[in-house]
Amino acid sequence: MENFDFKSMFAEYVFTDAEMKRRMPEKAYAEYEDTVAKNKPLPLSLANEIAKAMKDWAIEKGATHYTHWFQPLTGVTAEKHDAFLEPDGNENVIMKFTGKNLARGESDASSLPNGGLRSTFEARGYTAWDPTSKAFVRDGSLYIPTVFCSYSGESLDKKTPLLRSVEAIGKQAIKVLRLLGDKKTKKVFPTVGVEQEYFLIDKGVYEKRLDLANCGRTLFGAKPPKGQEIEDHYLGKIKSRVWNYMADLDRELWKLGVYAKTKHNEVAPAQHELASVYTTTNLAVDHNQLIMSVMKSVANKHDLVCLLHEKPFEGVNGSGKHNNWSLSTDRGENLFDPTDKPAENKRFLLFFTAVVSAVDKYQDLLRISATSASNDHRLGGSEAPPSVISMFIGDDLSEVFTAIESGTKYQDKDADEVAFCEGILPHLKKDKTDRNRTSPFAFTGNKFEFRMVGSNMSVADANIVLNTIVAEQFRIIAEKLENAENIDDAIDYLIVKAIRKHGRVIFNGNNYSDEWKQEAERRGLLNLPTTVDALKHYTADKNVELFSRHEVFTKSEVESRHEILLDAYSKAVDVEARTMVHVVKRQIIPAVIKFEKEVSTTLNQKQALGLGLKNSAEASLVINLSKNLDGLYTAVSKLEYDLLDGAKKSCSLEKAEFDKSVILTDMRAVRDYVDALESITDQEFWPFPNYTEILNSVTY
Repeated sequence: MENFDFKSMFAEYVFTDAEMKRRMPEKAYAEYEDTVAKNKPLPLSLANEIAKAMKDWAIEKGATHYTHWFQPLTGVTAEKHDAFLEPDGNENVIMKFTGKNLARGESDASSLPNGGLRSTFEARGYTAWDPTSKAFVRDGSLYIPTVFCSYSGESLDKKTPLLRSVEAIGKQAIKVLRLLGDKKTKKVFPTVGVEQEYFLIDKGVYEKRLDLANCGRTLFGAKPPKGQEIEDHYLGKIKSRVWNYMADLDRELWKLGVYAKTKHNEVAPAQHELASVYTTTNLAVDHNQLIMSVMKSVANKHDLVCLLHEKPFEGVNGSGKHNNWSLSTDRGENLFDPTDKPAENKRFLLFFTAVVSAVDKYQDLLRISATSASNDHRLGGSEAPPSVISMFIGDDLSEVFTAIESGTKYQDKDADEVAFCEGILPHLKKDKTDRNRTSPFAFTGNKFEFRMVGSNMSVADANIVLNTIVAEQFRIIAEKLENAENIDDAIDYLIVKAIRKHGRVIFNGNNYSDEWKQEAERRGLLNLPTTVDALKHYTADKNVELFSRHEVFTKSEVESRHEILLDAYSKAVDVEARTMVHVVKRQIIPAVIKFEKEVSTTLNQKQALGLGLKNSAEASLVINLSKNLDGLYTAVSKLEYDLLDGAKKSCSLEKAEFDKSVILTDMRAVRDYVDALESITDQEFWPFPNYTEILNSVTY
């Protein structure tokens, strides 16, 4: 990698506040700062000043177009590009970009998911600039982060409710801090750091797999002789081709101001991870969308393909996205920092137990925030948290809670040391608690790690839910403290009450074990194994009331998202099922018949020579091929029939239930026959690369 000036490279293609300040009149920039700080509407005169500065900067960076970059309810981003050029009336053109162009755009609100909020013939929707997220230049266009709403004002994106939830939790947290005597803190905001897992495979093998191209995952694949059993890939030496990809990825992300920090091999062959530094939630969500997009484009330049599906290969680890969430103040404090003496830190305990209460009360919403047809293949596997929501808090905090609940004094103890050996190697102090990789929601020192989000998903949904459910608990706490005769006594009461009433959601053991499933059921925790199971809870009165109270979603917005998620689930399953039928009928069955014919020819030749025995290898192979081929044809025919039957169902919930119970069962039967045939068919006849070839396609 050539030498480069990191400091000058970082955020080179971002219209930063410093760049804006340099290019705008001092008075105009001061007005912009005041507008953002006080969350006021942007005056057109100020928008014009910003637009001129932004356009001049973008053109210097090679931009010819601009786009309002938004996050519709597809889970990915959307963009429509317009050139800066305008006719000047004299058969020439000028480069023009006004405050109106910056502040507002228009897009089709009916062609993107809206869950019934818009009729097909009602197309108008609006995008509006989000000044809290910085514009950037990429591939010759100025990207302007925006919100997206319908003509009648309903949110049709993920950014709008995210911003609402950030405001809600900040507002309620400040109320609690004021009641605790904090008069200096002016702002509280959630921060997020995202860990992104992904697979890299050679483009050549990808292009030979229609299932990967259509569905992002393999619909077929017999177990390879070597998968991840030896555990030699995790944190192993990064192959040079992958290293070059990662180096380019880092540079492209740094230029866009993305805080890409950590990179390493993950557990499964061909699996890797990138982690970014903590930042404000809105920016972290934008950055993660950029990360996923840039990952794919950079991979293409290296003749690689980046797979972000949660479970692209059966039998090896899938990919998640760990959402590390915390709360910070404008004074640089982390509200979830337990300090050296957590048992004596009442502010920490109050805020911490508020999260415990929120997670227990709204297990369903947390599960829904990480739900999709693709993530269903991962959750509950040996590398992912199960579908039961629980919290890991570690032994030390558990002991603190036990002492508080029982009314006894917690005996603090110094951290033990780890001695590697006598001599030059240091003695290291242990952390207060170990980590628990099986927990869906783990406290990891001064933050909470929500591990259920799928690698292909926007983290906006998880953070909307986290912010809102904790904001609700802060609201309840503030109300109790406002009416309390003695604040200290009320704080003690609220902490104890939270532990006793909602401590059932705390579990420090192995979440993968069967014993935990039984224990969770005994505790009354929800077990929602699939998207369809989870979505039945989305529009519950308590959830609609929660979102409405904090003005994150209206009732109609909740209902629309419920409809969109059900529809997306069925569409994903149906695309996979139709792809499976296509591949089986046009590739696999013809290939197996050719091989069967080859073996039969050999068998006939042996019989002609008087060598054909009933127990010969050829005879046994023909019988196995024929038996599995007949079973496959019957299974794929049933799948075809059931797809036609499912298409007749007009109710989205009924359709999703049918897909879950019938179509996925049919697909499992088809796959079992195909995988059995793959294991006995000559590799030269098999129509596409197998798992060994795919997972080892990047060889150096």
